[in-house]
Amino acid sequence: MIIASMSYELISALALFAFVSSITPGPNNLMLMASGANFGFRRTIPHMLGINLGFVFMCLVFGVGLAQVFEAYPVSNTVLRIFSVVYMLWLAWKISHAAPIESKDATGTPMTMLQAAAFQWVNPKAWAMVLTAISVYTPAQTVQMVVLVALIFASVNLPSIGMWTLLGQQMARFLTNPRRMVVFNWGMASLLVVSLYPVL
Repeated sequence: MIIASMSYELISALALFAFVSSITPGPNNLMLMASGANFGFRRTIPHMLGINLGFVFMCLVFGVGLAQVFEAYPVSNTVLRIFSVVYMLWLAWKISHAAPIESKDATGTPMTMLQAAAFQWVNPKAWAMVLTAISVYTPAQTVQMVVLVALIFASVNLPSIGMWTLLGQQMARFLTNPRRMVVFNWGMASLLVVSLYPVL
């Protein structure tokens, strides 16, 4: 019934957009690669699930009413952007100081599912994805169509971000030298800061 409300051409286009936007570099994928390298794939699974479920929830909430709030109170969008930048700078600092997985005195821990879900609300790329998906691919913003958008993203996003975690885990074999791991973490942190350029 839900699928019948959208053409198959539109669904295919949405699925392609979901894949491209999920697989390309961004704050989520950079942090997952760093987590995969530092903590391994298994310990990063909650982080991946948090991204997936958090984005789906964000898509649903925005699609059914939050857009009207932003239109009524434009200053709320500015406040969100400022908070996003500050929070992501803190995350970049945390990544740059992550302890190697082999370190016996390691104090770093991977992001939890709830932390990853909450992060979507301050992730500029996630906001761009939601805004595009809702405004472009749901011309009639009914609850059914918003649910369909969320389901398509949920099915496409998880395997896409899993590839970044796997890539980070494979890179860990070449990062056994503590100095190389430090360089890698600082590189990931720097890329995370660079990803803020569109917001700034």
